[in-house]
Amino acid sequence: MKVRNSLRSLMAKPGAQVVRRRGHVFVLNKKNPRFKARQG
Repeated sequence: MKVRNSLRSLMAKPGAQVVRRRGHVFVLNKKNPRFKARQG
């Protein structure tokens, strides 16, 4: 899980899901888990 300023490029990847949890925005990707990230 990386912490990134901008998730827009990760959201464009195939299989990406955007989830809000506890005030953070996460991108989860089950097809390619190396693209998991949190914003902020």
